Amino acid sequence: MNPGQGEAALASDDRVLRIERIFAAAPEQVFAAWTDPGKLAAWWGPEGMTTPHCEMDVRPGGAWQTTMRNNSGDDYTVSGIYRTIDPPKHLVFTWAWHNDGVRDGHETEVSVELEPVDDGTRLVLVQQTFSEQAHRDNHLGGWTSSLNDLARFVETPD
Repeated sequence: MNPGQGEAALASDDRVLRIERIFAAAPEQVFAAWTDPGKLAAWWGPEGMTTPHCEMDVRPGGAWQTTMRNNSGDDYTVSGIYRTIDPPKHLVFTWAWHNDGVRDGHETEVSVELEPVDDGTRLVLVQQTFSEQAHRDNHLGGWTSSLNDLARFVETPD
């Protein structure tokens, strides 16, 4: 795999999403992009979306919440709790959507593992367990697009 390219493996469990991608940036830089609110807001969300709201208490048990906005002005809010913070190798947090300002009852867990490789970082993202395969498939598109934004953010010189 070349830097900037990735692969998604839809695991044998149709409610688990696994994405692997190589970034041409150091693990410390990629980890900071996930854990610094100013940096996360610069790339978070699928391509074409902005992040007008981002709150992060980056510690085990700390809460996070973001609101993504599309070009039509529609907002999409998601929040969760950090479970693992192990810089610059591993980050685990819960994920739940908000509908009409109320947190949805279904929660998934997102694990982001970072490993140094030649000329960059291998990221492995696993999100589980979705309530149904269609939700997993929707997140595949969203994460793939979001990781394109992350690549542009971390691979662009300051």
